[in-house]
Parts: sequence; structure tokens; C-alpha cells
Amino acid sequence: MNPVYTIYGALGSGSVPVEAALTLLGQSYDVVEAPTWEGQAQQAKVAGVNPLRQIPALVTPDGETITESAAILVWLADAHPTARLAPSLDSPLRAQFLRWMIFIPASIYSLFWVRDDPSRLAGPDPEVQARVKAATAERIADCWGMMESQLAPLMDDHGGDYLLGHDLSVLDLYVAVVSRWGPRRKRFYEVAPRMSQVVRRVDADPRLAGFWAERFPFVEGWENRGAA
Repeated sequence: MNPVYTIYGALGSGSVPVEAALTLLGQSYDVVEAPTWEGQAQQAKVAGVNPLRQIPALVTPDGETITESAAILVWLADAHPTARLAPSLDSPLRAQFLRWMIFIPASIYSLFWVRDDPSRLAGPDPEVQARVKAATAERIADCWGMMESQLAPLMDDHGGDYLLGHDLSVLDLYVAVVSRWGPRRKRFYEVAPRMSQVVRRVDADPRLAGFWAERFPFVEGWENRGAA
């Protein structure tokens, strides 16, 4: 039995919130660096654990493989309940936790399959590709804004420093990472000011300072880059 978790991932990718969760949990893990968007050689590294050849994929110490970032994060949080990285099964916040954990990959994360290579849907025409990138940027911003409008009353009701109360959850980690992708944080801050306070708090968490520097480093001015 492998005594540690193995995560197939890459710098700045969807594996980062999973790696962050494992870091907060104090769990030992190895990263198989596999930026699958770089071509077949990198995809081949993942093929044995995910037939879609996508990251992230997690292999547990028991040898079980879990794919899909939201599923991995929920599973990890539930497997380590004392860490309070998710509302408990009987918590009144559990339904909203699951709602937004699924909303992010279904409505936002999935659009990056298109944004990373617009020709997948737009064909070879650069003008059409540019329109697709602009349209998906607006859609992502709209989704963040809608999430903000739904969560803000809940945040007012329960208080606390995070999206679901006083405890940092894997939902906070998920939003903090995905909001760094295009159209990047400047747009996110505009459409989701309440959630922005939370992600800045996650960015500054001293328990993750070394982790962020290694796996998704802050580059000066990165928050103000445009919507490309």
C-alpha cells in the first residue's frame, strides 16, 4: 500500500486546490507533474489513472483513484472531518456547500476547456476564436456575479471570515484558485466584492504561504491583467 497520496497535476492547475487541501490536512502527498495541455507525452502520464487524460487525479493510500476536482475536494474533506474543511453531513450549510462545489466545475471550470484552445469549438478562424474567448470571459464573470448574489445573504446571516462561516473550507480553496484563471482576479473583484474579501484571506493564510509560492506563485501585477 502506498503510504502517501499521489496527485496528478500541474502548477497553477485544477490540482492546486486539492494540493492545498492536503497541505492543510497535514497529509503526505507526491505530485506527478503532468501539464496535459502541453501534448501527448504529458497526457500519457495520466492515461493510466484517467482515461480522459485530464488532471487532477488522486490516488489514495488505499490505491483508489478519484478524478474530478470537486469530487476529490469533497471526499478529502469528508474523510478528515475533524479538520472542518466542509460542513458536516448534518449541518444546515451542507446543501449550499454541495450546491456551490458542483456549480464551479459545471458552470465555470468547464469553460476553460474551450478557453484553453478555442479552435476546439470555433475552428481555425482567429476572429471567431477571439469572439469565443470574449464570450466565455463574460460568461465566467456572470457566473461569479450570480454566485455572489446568492451567497451574500447567507454570508450576512452566518457571519465569519469565509464563504460558509468561520471555518476555511475546500469551497474557499476552490474559489481562490479558479478565480485566478482568466478573466483573472480584476474582473472577479468587480463582480464578486464579498467573495473577493474571502479569496484575499485565503491568499494570505500563513499556513499556505509556502505552498502558494511553490504551486501558484503571485506575480507582481497579476491581479490587474486583462480579460484575455
